[in-house]
Amino acid sequence: MIPFNKPYMTGDELYYIKDAVTRGKISGNGYYTRKCHNFFKENIGFRNCLLTSSCTDALEMAAILVDIKPGDEVIIPSYTFVSTANAFALRGAKIIFADSRSDEPNIDATLLEGLISSKTKAIVVVHYAGVSCDMDTVMHIANEHNLFVVEDAAQAIDSYYKDKPLGTIGHLAAFSFHETKNIISGEGGMLVINDKRFDKRAEIIWEKGTNRSAFFRGEVDKYSWVDVGSSFLPSDVTAAFLYAQLENLKKIQSRRTTLWYTYYEGLKMLESQGLLRLPKIPAYATCNGHLFYIVCEHIEERSQLINYLKDNGVYAVFHYVSLHKSPFYKTVKDSIKLKNCEMFSERLVRLPLYYELHMEDQNKIINLITSFFDKK
Repeated sequence: MIPFNKPYMTGDELYYIKDAVTRGKISGNGYYTRKCHNFFKENIGFRNCLLTSSCTDALEMAAILVDIKPGDEVIIPSYTFVSTANAFALRGAKIIFADSRSDEPNIDATLLEGLISSKTKAIVVVHYAGVSCDMDTVMHIANEHNLFVVEDAAQAIDSYYKDKPLGTIGHLAAFSFHETKNIISGEGGMLVINDKRFDKRAEIIWEKGTNRSAFFRGEVDKYSWVDVGSSFLPSDVTAAFLYAQLENLKKIQSRRTTLWYTYYEGLKMLESQGLLRLPKIPAYATCNGHLFYIVCEHIEERSQLINYLKDNGVYAVFHYVSLHKSPFYKTVKDSIKLKNCEMFSERLVRLPLYYELHMEDQNKIINLITSFFDKK
């Protein structure tokens, strides 16, 4: 069976983990945590960042930082992972779901204006598949209405909007290093802080609501509980694993984007024949090779294709069930209809894409998909 995903090890992860242990400090904010922070600042251009135990943690920190309170409204795409909404729902926010574009799963920025009310506090955008949302439109609308923008960039490492790295455009951004992502640490994430107003408080929230970091820098004579917070920072063992990955960022990205474009070239004839739809990369966006998907004609065809691939030794999967259709959301609000989200939920198929996917296996997948549609 060709798996959907296989975590890639560069070869130095265990060496750096051993080094972290030898240094005698494996709790959070240690030697490798600082090395990761510096890497992101120096190589990608993040203004300020903090590693977290997950992207979910980073999103929860963002919700605290923009001061979400019960009754505030937060606009979020429905076609996303539950963490995007949960982080803000936990603070008491009313989630206002937005539809996707018709040509790709990202949020339709042209709909935002109609979703804003006097209670709106923030807009959360998700760069699906590492492909940027229309950030000029999003930021223009947010600035006009004095709203915060949070980028859920879980899938978007080393991807760009025009010449700007994703994660550097909104007030805050959250990244994931889960084992299914391009750069991994098993579990793990990061908060990027683009607005200097949040710098001091972000560090306090990160350190369980204490000024512990300031104490270790000699800025205060003792540390104590000064704000809300939680244990958001990861072990330095996790950071050591991540640093080995970061050193190989260019190599990993080169391989993944090669695989992405191989799929695209191998399947574009089927799209030209009107048999399926391939991912769209808008002119303002780049492709970071995070995932490759195809869009079938209807849900029955998708199920048939997934089963056909499985029967022939290939594990392909669908993706999100739109959050506005979830059992939890239906308990708190009447049903709404978001036709594009629902279309992608019913028709999108993700294909295997990981660093060690062999070319002959990828060709097998392309040939199987071609034969499936030829038979139809």
